[in-house]
Amino acid sequence: MTTLKSKLQHDLTEAIKARDELRSSTLRLTLTAIQKEEVAGTEARVLSDGEVEKIIAREAKKRREAAEAFDQGGRSESAARERAEGELLADYLPKQLTDEELESLVAAAVAEAKGSGAEGPKAMGAVMKIVNPKVAGRAEGGRVAGMVKKLLAG
Repeated sequence: MTTLKSKLQHDLTEAIKARDELRSSTLRLTLTAIQKEEVAGTEARVLSDGEVEKIIAREAKKRREAAEAFDQGGRSESAARERAEGELLADYLPKQLTDEELESLVAAAVAEAKGSGAEGPKAMGAVMKIVNPKVAGRAEGGRVAGMVKKLLAG
């Protein structure tokens, strides 16, 4: 079992003992998503910490999107709960890059792509291919893409 998954299970046990409903339900749902991924496909397998991180990131993103949808629908209490769940899951993810850190990584990738002949907006794919492994899990894809577009345009 991966260390991240065992940490989630330990934290779930602690949350249940403390009668922390929000934390225990969020961790239960996340562990269920992890277990579902482990048994998907033809053979059951144990996920690496990196794969578990991706699942946690996906679950956190679902919470953010649900909170936005609830806000648009005028259901602020449901939106607040979704945000709280998303923040709880964010504690298990690597620290997110600041805008300045992300901009410097993307600028370096743009320079590298231009060095290999890629120019203008058409270079987006080449730049994303360079920058994605460097930011893996530390910045959301939409945020990275927005920064690449901004730097390629400017």
